[in-house]
Amino acid sequence: MPNDYLTHVVVLGSATAAALAPPTRPRPLARAAFLAGMVVNEVPHLVLALLAASTATAIWTQDLRRDALSGVLLAGGAATAVMLIVLTHRATRSRSAARAALRAAGIDRTLTRRRWWRTALTPLPFRPRSVQRLRNLRYGEHRRQRLDVLQRRDRPTGGPVLVYFHGGGYFSGSKNWEGQALLHHLAARGWVCVSATYRLRPKAGFEEHLADAHAAMAWARTHAGEYGADPSTVVMAGSSAGAHLTSLYALRASPDERPVAAVCLYGYYGRYYGRGTEETVVSTPFALPAPHAPAFLIAHGTRDNYTSAVPARELADKLRDESSQPVVHVELPGGQHAFDLVSSWRLTAVIDTLDALLADIGLGPARGPQRRRTRRV
Repeated sequence: MPNDYLTHVVVLGSATAAALAPPTRPRPLARAAFLAGMVVNEVPHLVLALLAASTATAIWTQDLRRDALSGVLLAGGAATAVMLIVLTHRATRSRSAARAALRAAGIDRTLTRRRWWRTALTPLPFRPRSVQRLRNLRYGEHRRQRLDVLQRRDRPTGGPVLVYFHGGGYFSGSKNWEGQALLHHLAARGWVCVSATYRLRPKAGFEEHLADAHAAMAWARTHAGEYGADPSTVVMAGSSAGAHLTSLYALRASPDERPVAAVCLYGYYGRYYGRGTEETVVSTPFALPAPHAPAFLIAHGTRDNYTSAVPARELADKLRDESSQPVVHVELPGGQHAFDLVSSWRLTAVIDTLDALLADIGLGPARGPQRRRTRRV
């Protein structure tokens, strides 16, 4: 019996099906499907190559014979391959969605040209040798009030600052996981990038999360000059819960504190756990006025079964109605939650969209020489 091939078909087929059509209910099943299909959804072409290699090996070693089980397994492998081709097609449509989003925002700029095969073959978010990471700097006394600074080793001066907040539903998460390719990209262009952790549930509540965001942003404005950056030009970004924090901070900050742009990736935009309209500190961006909002980039996957894409669409509409700044809303075909864990076609499309938005509002690479880049973890 071809046990190895049976295992491959069952595992890869189940994960591929979870990525192709993730359920939204019940919640435990939805979360299990998200975890099962998360990686497959971002690198389906590599999973297809793995399946093809496994099938070829099973045929070459004669593990597959002319019997009923082998026929069923080959049919299962073929069905999985078709699903993986569909997932690959969805992923490669991300750049078209990004171009459409820029046009809808009135931004007449082209996306950076990329070699599709390089993105396809290098999905891991390696840090360029030109970029250094200074770890676990304190912005407060609590052990979770820590941040990393990423900057180019030749320390160009006058570059903007990006402050990034991780996701995790306010009860988990780390500054070492999501958004790494985004941080590396901007740091390599001469930005000073800050990636911060913050206090988590259940020992901390919404007010503590928000206070930590204010403290990390204040640290960036105070210390950015020490790293050669321009402390007056700060962009705020976050994923999931970090996007929730980013949207709230950007809309409630004073003129002196307000970022020049906000980047929200697969964010949750409703009220904080168990809160209603009677809350004393507003925990949803929909309840905040937005006439002075900065430029926004909102990116969400159409297949996100962890946080629906609908609120992201509605937040973009609210910002367009109330703000005079550009609002770029990208709906990534087939995208799931946490699409920024790897440097995939989707994430690179979002990064290139951000470059176009930043150029439109007058932010670009910092001045100074840049060394030849090689890769490392």
